Amino acid sequence: MKTTAKSELFRVLPSVDELLRTTPIPALAEVHGATAVTDAVRAVTARLREEISNGLLDGSSLQIALAGLAGAVEVQLRKSLSHSLRPVINATGVILHTNLGRAPLAAAVLDRIRGTANVYSNLEFNLESGERGKRDVHVDRLFRKLLTEPSYDVSTIVVNNNAAAVLLALNTLAEGGEVIVSRGELVEIGGSFRVPDVMAKSGAKLREVGTTNRTRISDFEKAINDQTRLLLRVHRSNFEISGFTEQPSIPELAELAQRRNLPLMEDLGSGALVDLRNFGLRDEPSVLDSLRAGVDVVTYSGDKLLGGPQAGLLSGRSNLIACMRSNSLFRALRVDKLTYAALETTLLAYVKRDFQAIPTLKMMSLSQAEVGKRAEALAEKLYSDRKMQIEIIDGESVVGGGAAPSSVLPTRLLALTCEALSADELLARLRNADPPIIARVDEGRVLVDLRTVFPEQDRLVADALRRIA
Repeated sequence: MKTTAKSELFRVLPSVDELLRTTPIPALAEVHGATAVTDAVRAVTARLREEISNGLLDGSSLQIALAGLAGAVEVQLRKSLSHSLRPVINATGVILHTNLGRAPLAAAVLDRIRGTANVYSNLEFNLESGERGKRDVHVDRLFRKLLTEPSYDVSTIVVNNNAAAVLLALNTLAEGGEVIVSRGELVEIGGSFRVPDVMAKSGAKLREVGTTNRTRISDFEKAINDQTRLLLRVHRSNFEISGFTEQPSIPELAELAQRRNLPLMEDLGSGALVDLRNFGLRDEPSVLDSLRAGVDVVTYSGDKLLGGPQAGLLSGRSNLIACMRSNSLFRALRVDKLTYAALETTLLAYVKRDFQAIPTLKMMSLSQAEVGKRAEALAEKLYSDRKMQIEIIDGESVVGGGAAPSSVLPTRLLALTCEALSADELLARLRNADPPIIARVDEGRVLVDLRTVFPEQDRLVADALRRIA
C-alpha cells in the first residue's frame, strides 16, 4: 500500500477522546472506571494503526473494523480485567507438575484458608498467657508427632520454599566456613536453581569431593579441616546416575559427622512424610528415614510429596533449629498465616492417617484399572463423534516435581486424533478451552491421562473434546 493511501487511512481513525464520547463506551466507563476504559481504547486504536502500517487494512476493511470498534473495546476491556492466573485441568499424568502449580490442596485446606483469611487469628498470640507467641508453634506440634524419635527431640520451622530453607540452614550453620559435598550432588533443578549458587549466597564456602560418579566416605574424611562447618548431602531428586557409581550411605556420613563433631544436613528436596512404597514408588526416602539414619537437619518442600502449600521446611535437632529461628534471615523468609493454615490442615490429615484426603497421595494410589475405567466411561461419551478417533492404551504416569525420577505409575491413556487437525492443533484447541486442558503429544496423538484429572472434571474434558470434534 502506498504511503499516501496509508496516511489517508490514518486520518480516518477517530482519536481516543472522540471514542471515549461515542456510545456505548461512556457506559463502560461507568461500570469499569475511566482509566481501564481509556487504556482499552488506546490498545484497540494502536492495534488498528499497526495493521494499517503493515498493509493489513484497506479502506473497506478499515470501515468494517471501525463499525465494530465499540465491541473491540469491550473485548479488550474484558481481557485486560480478567484474571491471568487461571485454573486448568491437568491431563498430563504428571502429578506434581511444576508449571501447573505442583500439589493441589485438599478441600479441607481450602475451607481452613477461607476461615482464616477474612478474620483475625492467633498467629503470634498465646491464648493461654495472653502474651506474644511464635507463629511456627501451630505446625511444629504436628511435625513433632510425625517425626520425633526417642533418641532426640525434633523441631521444625517454615520458610517460603526449599531454596530458602537451604539458604537459611547454610547461612546459620556454615557462614564463613566450608561445606563438604560430593561433586555428583552439585545439581541444578528447575528455574536454573543451582546448589553452588545458593551456597555462595549463604556465605558458606563450597568444598567439592570425589568425582561425578564416584565419591567415597574417605573423600569426605580427608577434606575435613579447621574451616569445615558442615557435611551436606543433596538428594538427587530429579535425575539418576547409574553404572560405575559409588556414594556414601547416610549412616556412614552420620557416623563421620558425629565422630568429627560436625552437623550433617540433607537437602531432601521433595520430602515425603510417609513410606511411598505403599503408593507404588521405590527409592524415595522419607524425612523420617533421614532423621532415623542420623541426619541432623533435613530441608524439603511443602508442595511436593507432602501435598501441601508452597513452603520450605527445616526439620532436625531442636538446638540447631533454634539457631536458625534466631537468625535474622528467618524473618525475611518466613511465611504468612494462610500458609500456616494450609500446612496445619494438611499435617492433621497425616496425623489422622487420612491419606486419601491429600490429593497428591490419592492420585498416586489410583490403580491402572481405576484410571482405565474412567477413561472408558469418557470415551463412551465421544464414540458418536466420528471426527474424533479414540483409543485407550497402556501408559505411564510420573510423580514429577523433582521426585522419584526412576519410578512410574502404570496407567491407561486416552489416545486422540481428530479429522482435519494435527496433534499440535488439537493440543492447542484443548489449551484454549474453558477451562484450559493441558495434555501431551506422543507419536502424532494427543494423550490424556485421567490420573491427574479430578473425577468431577471428566465431564468438562468430554464436553471440550465434543466441541472440538
